[in-house]
Amino acid sequence: MNKLYLMRNPEVFQGEKYLESRKNYFEGWYFKNSNNKNSISFIPGINIDGKNKNAFIQIITDKVSYFVNYDIKDFEFNLEPFYIKIRNNYFSKEKIKIDIKEEKQKLNIYGELKYSNNQNIEKNILNPNIMGPFSYIPFMECNHAILSMKNDIFGFININGKKLEFNNDFGYIEKDWGTSFPKSYIWCQGNNFNKSNSSFMISVADIPFKIFNFKGIICDLIINDKEYKFTTYNNTKIIKCLIDNNNFDITLNKENYILNVKSKYSSGAKLYAPIKGKMNKNIFESISSLVSVTLKENEKVIFSDTSKNCGIEIVK
Repeated sequence: MNKLYLMRNPEVFQGEKYLESRKNYFEGWYFKNSNNKNSISFIPGINIDGKNKNAFIQIITDKVSYFVNYDIKDFEFNLEPFYIKIRNNYFSKEKIKIDIKEEKQKLNIYGELKYSNNQNIEKNILNPNIMGPFSYIPFMECNHAILSMKNDIFGFININGKKLEFNNDFGYIEKDWGTSFPKSYIWCQGNNFNKSNSSFMISVADIPFKIFNFKGIICDLIINDKEYKFTTYNNTKIIKCLIDNNNFDITLNKENYILNVKSKYSSGAKLYAPIKGKMNKNIFESISSLVSVTLKENEKVIFSDTSKNCGIEIVK
C-alpha cells in the first residue's frame, strides 16, 4: 500500500505488511462514547510479538474493564470505505456493532451505535494529522492520529443486562500504532462541556528520538468550530506540568495564548498497553473524570469551561 495514501488516511489499517512478518507491532483504534450519565469506550486492535499474533477488543466502562483476545485470523480490514472487523464486531467512523459473549469474564455485551457529523482537525501536507511533521518520521515508537474530535451518537449498548442508550450524545475517535506506548505520559480527552459546544484533547509524553528523549506535546481545543492547536512543532512551551496522585495541572504557552488544564480524577479501570508488540503494560484509565480548560489571549480569558465524562490516563 502506498505510504502517502496511508499517511493521508490514518484511520485505515496501517500494518498490513506486518501480518506476514515477525516484527513487533501494534495498532489500535479508540472509540469513546458518552451520554449524560455513562461512558463506554472500545479499543479494537492487533498486536504482533514474533510468532505471537493476536487481535483484541478492550472495553472500558466507568468502573470496570475487559480484555477479549482473538485469533489474528478473526481480524479483517477494508480501506475504502474504511472499516475493521473482529469476528462479529464491526468498527468504522460511521458506526460500530458489538456482539461479545465471554464466559470467563462473565461478559455479555451487544448493540449498535451510529456516528454522524464527525469533527475533523485541520490538516495539510506538512501536518497530515495531529503529529504534524513527525508523521513523516519512520522510526517513531508510537504514532497517534485523531479521527474525530467529536461526533453525534445514536443507538444503544447492552452490557450484562444494563442498557446504555445514546440519543444525540457525543463520541470521540483516535488511534495509535507502532511498537510501544511512551514510557510515561499524560493523556486527556473531553467533549461534554457545560457551557459550550467544544471538544478537547491533550497529551504530554516522553518521546524517545534516536539517542535522546524529548517532551512531546499534542493538544487541540475546538470552540464552536474554531481550532486552537498547541503542539511541539508549532513552538508550544510547557509553563507548568504538575502531577498530584491521579490529577494534573498543565499550562501551555504559544505566542499570545496561554492554556491551562486541570483535572479532577474519578475512578479508573485497568487496560493493557503495548511494549514492543506485547500487550503487557498495565495502565489505568478513567472515562468519568472532570477537566477544566481555560484559554487566554493576551491575558484576556476567551474560554473557560469544564467537561464531564473525560478520559484520563496518567502513566509515570
